[in-house]
Amino acid sequence: MTYSHSIFRLVVAGLCGAFLSGVVPANAQVNVIQHHNHASRDGLYVDSAFTPAAAANLTRDMNFDGTISGDVYAQPLYIDGGPSDRALAIAVTESNNVYALDAVDGSVIWQTNVGAPVSADDLLCTKFDPMGIIGTPIVDLASRALFLDAMTTPDGGKTKKHLIFSVNVDTGDINRGWPVDVGATATYNGITFTASIQQQRPALGIVGNILYVGYGSMADCSLFHGWLVGVPIDNPTSVTAWATSAIGGGVWGVGGVASDGINPFITTGNTFNTGGNWGGGEAVIRFQPGPIFTGSPADYWVPLNWFDLDNFDSDLGGSGPLLVDVPGATPSNLVAVLGKDANAYLINRDNLGGISGPIATSH
Repeated sequence: MTYSHSIFRLVVAGLCGAFLSGVVPANAQVNVIQHHNHASRDGLYVDSAFTPAAAANLTRDMNFDGTISGDVYAQPLYIDGGPSDRALAIAVTESNNVYALDAVDGSVIWQTNVGAPVSADDLLCTKFDPMGIIGTPIVDLASRALFLDAMTTPDGGKTKKHLIFSVNVDTGDINRGWPVDVGATATYNGITFTASIQQQRPALGIVGNILYVGYGSMADCSLFHGWLVGVPIDNPTSVTAWATSAIGGGVWGVGGVASDGINPFITTGNTFNTGGNWGGGEAVIRFQPGPIFTGSPADYWVPLNWFDLDNFDSDLGGSGPLLVDVPGATPSNLVAVLGKDANAYLINRDNLGGISGPIATSH
């Protein structure tokens, strides 16, 4: 097997999967509970009715008319068996509106607003106006809960908060014990979370009953850190967090938190003023549940030219990690990551390798 060719095929498969996400019919009864359908972030959607012949005759369903308020950057989700057994299309907006639409006709089944969003005039360097919910939420089917992060203000923009919500997917009610105020609960090695300078763009993930939420910056305009925050979905008061030791290193790729079912994986962006001492940026990182970062080279990968990537803002964190299993290959458990340097890298997932070269690179 030639790994450089495999990267190309995997990327194409992901693009095809993203296209298929828009054509799964409401009667297919396939839940889409998270970004790109699977925790691996492969973006693979299988629908036996979607054939080349059927694709040639696709038309817009004029019976579906979903009207919502606010800009949408997050992927919509699809949940079977909602109220009166109606399938739900879940959408969230920058106006902090959360909608459950009838997946057949687009009518609103329920709508919840989780707080006032923050105007761009009250933030540094953001392109979002207002800033509310950006990252793709995730649904835990066992508890019928929808999890999301929202940037909110209780006082017209003076105070900014990142709040993590759990919403009943059938009613729109906020579940008991939520939201979690990230700024009031997240710390790591003396670093505190400053909500006003952190942006929540990456998709949320759930691994082993822990919700993981990543945070980056608003266009590198402040002394921010990359963050991964873990919230047990059954005990939201017990927050665990990790942050880059260096300034920068945002967790900002849309794909967000990937998982092999045991560990969460993220990518981080460029760091600043490191003096050549790696501080958590330009990396693929595997965490133990928590999140807990062991610091072992087996649990992170950083390209040999990471310092140059820092200096030229060509960071690795522009996309989240894609986890791929290739039975029969050596190694067979892989991570693919695509950086702003226009390279795709393939990494051994069982031993990420620390600061080292990848298995293969494709430009």
